[in-house]
Amino acid sequence: MRGEVRTTGATGATGPGRRPPAPPRWAGYVLALLLAAGGLVLAGPAVTPADAASVCHGRATRTVAFATGELRLYRTRHYVCALAVAKRPGGLRAMTVSLQPRGGRAAVNAGRFARQAGPVTVHALNRCVRASATIAGRSVARGWILC
Repeated sequence: MRGEVRTTGATGATGPGRRPPAPPRWAGYVLALLLAAGGLVLAGPAVTPADAASVCHGRATRTVAFATGELRLYRTRHYVCALAVAKRPGGLRAMTVSLQPRGGRAAVNAGRFARQAGPVTVHALNRCVRASATIAGRSVARGWILC
């Protein structure tokens, strides 16, 4: 046989009429998984101002706007959660958020933050709560609410 080249390796003879062995069936699934994971890493999470709500569980109950930001309150059946979100995120500034159930101790998160203070969560089944927030010297406070 002129011009024909035959090689013999560990997988057997290959020649003009033979195909190389197919990759295992699971290799396609692994490749698809890796490509999907790579796409997620490259795309990354999109952060919008509404994403601050995702740190508190429950439904949005109240949003109280003030000069430098807003106080956001969320409620589940047993808990109330609060955030203080800056109107213009940027450099570090003094922020405080406080939430107190009637007859209980206040949960406070204070410090220097760029975007938000909190979340703070208290157990408030069948209890009113008092909420307050301060951002860069401006503040808002609510009396006993969510009764």
